[in-house]
Amino acid sequence: MTISTSEKHAAEARASSAAPLGTEPDRDCPLCPRLAAFRAEARIKQPSWFNSPVPSFGDPDARLLVVGLAPGLQGANRTGRPFTGDYAGDLLYATLLEYGFARGHYEARPDDGLTLVDCLISNSVHCVPPQNKPLPAEINTCRAFLTARIERMPQLRAIVALGRIAHESAAKALKLRSSAVPFAHGAIHQVGRLKLYDSYHCSRYNTNTGVLTAGMFRKVFAKIKADLD
Repeated sequence: MTISTSEKHAAEARASSAAPLGTEPDRDCPLCPRLAAFRAEARIKQPSWFNSPVPSFGDPDARLLVVGLAPGLQGANRTGRPFTGDYAGDLLYATLLEYGFARGHYEARPDDGLTLVDCLISNSVHCVPPQNKPLPAEINTCRAFLTARIERMPQLRAIVALGRIAHESAAKALKLRSSAVPFAHGAIHQVGRLKLYDSYHCSRYNTNTGVLTAGMFRKVFAKIKADLD
């Protein structure tokens, strides 16, 4: 069987993270039938792409966890690394590099040598959804992996949620009532020993429409950096 380059790199990333059982879905995770069927179709159309649940990227002992929505079809679903290969990754990784949460150079491919520093990136939903819109049931199902990931990050002190869905999923993983931690860009919610930071998602749509500017995004991470220091 031929294994694509992106699959090899994602497998290496998975192994290097040494993720405990339960923090990442299997390559052929069947829990969400619609997403599994969409993956199967993508494997036929683009056999060299990753086309599997995208594993978290970074240090499981990090103090910062970045939570996104789901892999983009031609981004992480293609490359096998979160936020890699689309515009959202351009802004996210540039910001992480600026504030010392990443080292190296981001070149939109999983073998670019970029490493995260005191940071791990994951998603609310690990599989690419049709039209980039996961269903509520799929978000709820995949939250088990996010919950397990949070529980198994012993040094975790900060979670930044990129967008309302990521915020709500992270809040539920932390067993919080939505009304107690309303989403708002720049909001900070104290949750025991850690803080939940909110940001609009760094998508091209949000930046093109002015909902989110690079300055607004950097301000969120500047605050996280100051709080962790």
